Amino acid sequence: MSQAVKEKAVRSGVSAPPETDAVDARSGGLTDSATVGSRIKALREAMDLSLRDLSERSGVSPTMLSQVERGATSPTLAVAGKIAWGLDLSLSQLLRLDEAPHVLVSHAADHRRHERVGHRIEELTPPLPGLRADVSTHELDAGAITGTAGDAPMHEPGSRETAAVLEGQVVLVFGDDEYLLGPGDSVTFDADLPHHFENQSGEPTRFIAVIAAGLRRG
Repeated sequence: MSQAVKEKAVRSGVSAPPETDAVDARSGGLTDSATVGSRIKALREAMDLSLRDLSERSGVSPTMLSQVERGATSPTLAVAGKIAWGLDLSLSQLLRLDEAPHVLVSHAADHRRHERVGHRIEELTPPLPGLRADVSTHELDAGAITGTAGDAPMHEPGSRETAAVLEGQVVLVFGDDEYLLGPGDSVTFDADLPHHFENQSGEPTRFIAVIAAGLRRG
């Protein structure tokens, strides 16, 4: 195990991945190696990690990582676990073992709804393990704002949000700046920084928000 991996384990307070570094489809490797490999590559690139960076974080050699990403070989569960650890994911998240079927219909009657002072929220996505995005609609009465007591806390580091106005007008307050949005307008911003929405008009407003969770970094 590399010194970098050992130090990462000490900092995070969790056990380091196993020492086994053998990868062979004939010895318990994952069957869908192409899909697993492409997912590992996409996650690595999304975190701005080189093969050598991920090798240092996981303890798997750059050559082995390259073979796995190209689908040239299939990682054992032990090696997949080390790679997942290097990507700050659980093995289930990496392999999508904890996700629901490929298609899941969420009927209107099943949507989760919350109400604050002048602020009504309808969550369109179900509470699934490993879900990396959340979609919700928001209704703000005249003069109402989001981010008050009882609202959700700041989103996790790396999160980005896109909001699109369906009806009326809404103002995004981002730091010291304000952005006025009308019907059909949209805005994308870093959701892990201080922000809130205000309805400064005399009419109700309605908008949809999509929050994409950030990839955790070590």
